[in-house]
Amino acid sequence: MNKIKIIVFHCLLGLVACTPKPENVTAVTESAPIYPDYTDTTIPYNIAPLNFKVTNADALQVSVCGNRDSLIVFGSGKACFPLNKWKTLLQEEKGNTLTVKVTAHIEGKWLSYPAFLWQVAPEPIDSYLSYRLIEPGYEVWNALQIRERNLENFEERTIADNNLTGDNCMNCHTYGNQSGKLSLFHLRGKGGGTILNRDGKLRKLILKNDSMISAAVYGDFHPSGRYAVFSSNIIIPAFHAQGNKRLEVFDTKSDLAVADFDQNRMILSPLVNRPEILETFPAFSSDGQSIYFCSAPLVALPDSIEQLKYSLCRIAFHPETGTWGEEVDTLWNARMQKGSVCFPKASPDGKYLMFTVADYGTFPIWHRETDLHLLNLANGSIDTLPAVNSDRSDTYHSWASNSRWFVFASKRGDGQYGKPYFSYIDKEGKAHKPFVLPQKDPEHYDYTFKSYNIPELSADPLPFNAADIKQVYQKVEAEVFK
Repeated sequence: MNKIKIIVFHCLLGLVACTPKPENVTAVTESAPIYPDYTDTTIPYNIAPLNFKVTNADALQVSVCGNRDSLIVFGSGKACFPLNKWKTLLQEEKGNTLTVKVTAHIEGKWLSYPAFLWQVAPEPIDSYLSYRLIEPGYEVWNALQIRERNLENFEERTIADNNLTGDNCMNCHTYGNQSGKLSLFHLRGKGGGTILNRDGKLRKLILKNDSMISAAVYGDFHPSGRYAVFSSNIIIPAFHAQGNKRLEVFDTKSDLAVADFDQNRMILSPLVNRPEILETFPAFSSDGQSIYFCSAPLVALPDSIEQLKYSLCRIAFHPETGTWGEEVDTLWNARMQKGSVCFPKASPDGKYLMFTVADYGTFPIWHRETDLHLLNLANGSIDTLPAVNSDRSDTYHSWASNSRWFVFASKRGDGQYGKPYFSYIDKEGKAHKPFVLPQKDPEHYDYTFKSYNIPELSADPLPFNAADIKQVYQKVEAEVFK
């Protein structure tokens, strides 16, 4: 018989002895009212504890039972699992199923709810996640930070803070090869530039030449780390008159360019710099031989915004010579599909391309219909990911280095604040029900009035912090590209 470890733990630093134990328990058929919703999902064996609360409960008992190990916690409305015991349990049950049983004291009665399951995947998730904490708007950045969270525990640190850099906007932080050794983000405004990190060496770059309409905006690294591909955009924000939509952002011009970090040059092609076509959101293929991007014919804006629909396209890239290919292929036709594509991202193993689809436009974060799609690059089939998507915006996704996990920002729930959700893709290519980023206090999202913008996974931590970025901003001269 398995040995059950009984752990008495109180989530709010109160006296454990004061927490009542279940007696005269009544079994009910409805699901346990837990928040966040962690029921019946697949989790990595190296994730932090999935702490949750039970709505209206003043006491509870939660048991988590596996094939080899088990864990019981008590709490006054919150189930908070001890980190070390949790880690041991998940390591022991790697590849197995955990059964979670909730018994809660609500309105004077002890209620026992039907059990739910946690499948512990045999593959880990990358250990670090970065995100930009920002108010859910467009022009507010008086308190803007890029933070890094250790997914194996609850440690979080600030890696860039605009209060240390002249209150400038900071955006589009991006990793190469899901590694903290290769990253960049844009620090806008006077004294700013693109902050490039290669193995801890920080450079400040002006990624623009005289042929470009703007400095670099949305981008992605080449696997070699020598190149990155970017869009350059003239971006216009506009507020909707309709009550069900809040904000629209669109391009009046947008082109593509590749930055060569070794030779400080921008590489352009007339095929992706056409004035009558908008090109944006470029991303390299996993082998670095192609660039995926979104393309739309220019329409009269803002009057015809609902006719602005982007197709998914591909063009070759030759890293040996640093040159673009000579033809553009369309992989997903917006006119035929009656939608608009954003944010293509190739899985590191080269099997999949994930992108988002909205009804129209290029700023889907306020389009509640926005969903994630998964293109199988071997056979061309597209999975609309019904197990993953919600009735709110699901977008800004990032792959884990082993291609078995991805993270995305979702506005499910309140419809206002984006939160990071994780989903598992098994060997058959099936995506599993996502779960939100665990927090030490299950009520964290109730009192954190910030969106977790552009979540990015990384296998290792970034080798700098906010003080280093301040030093670069104040002391380092920006390098000019030609």
